[in-house]
Amino acid sequence: MVGDRIEREIVLRHPVERVWAALTTAEGLSQWFGSVAEVELRPGGRAYFRWEDLDQETVATVAVVDPPYRFAFRWPIEGWVGDDAPMTLVTFTLEPVGDGTRLRLVESEFTQAADDVARSAHEANSQGWTVELGDLENYLDAVV
Repeated sequence: MVGDRIEREIVLRHPVERVWAALTTAEGLSQWFGSVAEVELRPGGRAYFRWEDLDQETVATVAVVDPPYRFAFRWPIEGWVGDDAPMTLVTFTLEPVGDGTRLRLVESEFTQAADDVARSAHEANSQGWTVELGDLENYLDAVV
């Protein structure tokens, strides 16, 4: 049985508004989450991500926009294409803490796919989020 969710939590040394911009703007996203990003910041809006070094791209649908505390999107489980592809829900929740921001990431709904597909996607995304959140922290720390 595959776990249904990935959870990560980090505390960043930056105000909520700055972290929000890094998560929800094309300019911010393209600095840490892939190499190209587009986002229509509204529920039902389209988000596009491309990782040129991996020759991968994906299209997501914005699910929640609650500035500056919660942003969520749905994207297809890796390896699936087409309108009937199972989708996971990626949710970022921001909370001010001291001089910084606690960021909680949850990606859920893996178990709607077949076990082997869900297991592979869960493992890949689990490793991916560790790297991507490190890239987010590095990006925010580099931009003063």
